[in-house]
Amino acid sequence: MRLRRSLAVAVAVAVTTPVALFTAVPALAAGAPAAQTQNQPTYAELKKAAADAQKAYEKALAAKEEGQEKVKATLEALDSDTHPLKAATITADKAAEEAAAAETAAEKAVRDAEAAVEAAQGETEKAEAEKALETAEADLAKAVEAKEKADAAAEAARTALDDARVAAVREYSVLKKALDDALAAKEAAEEALGTAEECVRETGLTSLAVGLPAEVVAGTTVDFTLRVTNGTERTLTVDPLAFVHVDGERGGEKSRLAVEWSNGSGWHALNGDEPEHIAHIDTMAPGERSDVKLRMTIAPDAASADAFALFAADASSAYRPCVLGPMKRYDFELLPAGSDPGPVDDADPGQTGKDDDQRPATAGPGTTPQGGAAGQPVTTARTTPTTPTTRTAGTGTYGTTAATGGTLAQTGTSPALVPLGAASAVAVALGAGAVLAARRRMTADR
Repeated sequence: MRLRRSLAVAVAVAVTTPVALFTAVPALAAGAPAAQTQNQPTYAELKKAAADAQKAYEKALAAKEEGQEKVKATLEALDSDTHPLKAATITADKAAEEAAAAETAAEKAVRDAEAAVEAAQGETEKAEAEKALETAEADLAKAVEAKEKADAAAEAARTALDDARVAAVREYSVLKKALDDALAAKEAAEEALGTAEECVRETGLTSLAVGLPAEVVAGTTVDFTLRVTNGTERTLTVDPLAFVHVDGERGGEKSRLAVEWSNGSGWHALNGDEPEHIAHIDTMAPGERSDVKLRMTIAPDAASADAFALFAADASSAYRPCVLGPMKRYDFELLPAGSDPGPVDDADPGQTGKDDDQRPATAGPGTTPQGGAAGQPVTTARTTPTTPTTRTAGTGTYGTTAATGGTLAQTGTSPALVPLGAASAVAVALGAGAVLAARRRMTADR
C-alpha cells in the first residue's frame, strides 16, 4: 500500500509539473514590446517552476528508490517455496508429473492388453482379453483427461506466479518512468531559469551626466546631476551606477576627488575605488526619468591631472533580473588651485574603453550599498515625455518643473529605499584612464 501511494504521488507530480513555463523562456530584452512578451512567464514564475520541478524530482527519486527496494523484496518472496503462489506452482507441477506418469502407465496397460488379445487361444480367453483391453482403454482416457487438467492447473499456477513478477517489475518501471520525466522537467526548468538570469543589454535604459564640467579647479566644489531615463517599454527596478576616478590614483589611497550623492536629506560618499550602485529606484515606469544629485569636491592641493566618470543604470524587470543600460564615460581635467579656465563647457560622453563597462557584484535587494546610507530615502526628479512633472520617489507628491531642468525635486522627503550592495572589490587600472572592474549584475535572488 505504501508503494502504491508513492507511485501515485510520483506519477501525479510528474504529470502536473508546469512544463509549459520551461519552454517559454523570456529571451527578449526588457524593452521588448508587450505584445511579444505578454504570454511569457515572469521570472518569479520561472523560479517557482524550477523549485516545484526540483521538489517533484526529489519525490519521484524517493518513490523510485522505495519502489526498487519493494520490487527486490517482492521478487525474492515470490522465489521462496513458502510463498502461496510459488507453493501452488510446486504442488501443481507435482500433480502434473504424477498425471503424466499415470498416463504413461495407462498407455502401457493398453499395449499389454492389445498384446494379450493377439495371443489369446480360444473364444473364452479372447473374450476376456478384449474385455481387459476395453478397461485399459477407458483407464487411459481418464488418465489423458487427468493429465490435461493437471497440465492446465500447472500452467495457470506458473502464469499466476509470472504475472506477480511482471506486476512488481511494471510497478517499478512506472516509478522509473516518472523519475525520468521529473528529471527532464527539472532540467528544462533549470535551463529556462538560467536563460532568464542571463544579463541582457537595453539601450533604452540611459544615464546622462548633467552639469559635469569638462574642467574643474582644485579647491572647488562642483554640483551636477545623474539623470536616468527608462526609455524601454517595461517597468523596471533600477540601480544607477557611478564611478569617478583620477588617472594614476591607486585603489585605497586618498583621492584628490571626493564625490557624494544626495538622498534628499543628506549626502553619502562614493568610495572612489570601484563602481557602485546608488539611489535605488524601486519602480520606474516606461518613459519615466530619475535625477540623482551629486557633488564633487577637488582637494586644494590637487595637481593637474586627467580624470573620468562612468555612469550607467543596472535594472531588473518582472521577466529579467539582470538588465544593463549602456555605460557612459565622461573625461574631464583637473586644474591647479587658482586657475581661471574661463567659461567651461560640460563634459561630453565619449567612447568607453574596453574595460570600462564592468559592473560590481551585488548582494541582492535590501543590502547596504558601498556608499553607505542603508535605509535612507532617495529623492529624485522624474518626468515622463508627455507630462513634465517632478516626483519625490515613493511619496506620490508631484510638482511642475521645466522639461529641460535637471534640478532635484524639493517637494518632500521620500520613504526609505535601500540601495543595493556591492560585495567584491575591483582593481583600478592606471594610465590612459582605463578602469578594470570585475562586474556582475544583480543576482537571481531579486
